[in-house]
Amino acid sequence: MIILGIDPGIGRVGYGLIEKNGSQLRPIAYGLIETPSIEVPERLKLIYSQVGEIIQTHYPDCLATERLLFTKNQTTAMDVAKALGCVLLSAAQNGIPHAEYSPPEVKQSVTGTGNAEKKQVQFMVTKLLGLQSTPRPDDIADALAIAITHALRVAPTIGR
Repeated sequence: MIILGIDPGIGRVGYGLIEKNGSQLRPIAYGLIETPSIEVPERLKLIYSQVGEIIQTHYPDCLATERLLFTKNQTTAMDVAKALGCVLLSAAQNGIPHAEYSPPEVKQSVTGTGNAEKKQVQFMVTKLLGLQSTPRPDDIADALAIAITHALRVAPTIGR
């Protein structure tokens, strides 16, 4: 099973693709979609098209995202929600099912505690996927943590 984890944002969207084969987790690809400081509709168009390219390149079996929590900055929160909508639309158009996890669920799955610090999550992502170094920036490590969470919460699979 190939899982696409997405950490949505309007300026930066972290993504991470992992393969789950039985209890084995293997990184496939991860990175960052960055949008320039242009009008929001143009940024959304870029996010939509680049997520579509990732889907068409790697053919994930499912998409996992983190449940959005509204912050004090409502304008930013609304733009992030719009970006998430573009991600979900791209996945839906490609027939990819979606799962959503709260930040404490992601922390719990990856570190064993729901109130883990960001550095603990990053350390465990690096260890669980056998990476040489911690993915940077944080958006990428977060996306991989979301994908790992889904991998650990779905039934075991054999092969793809």
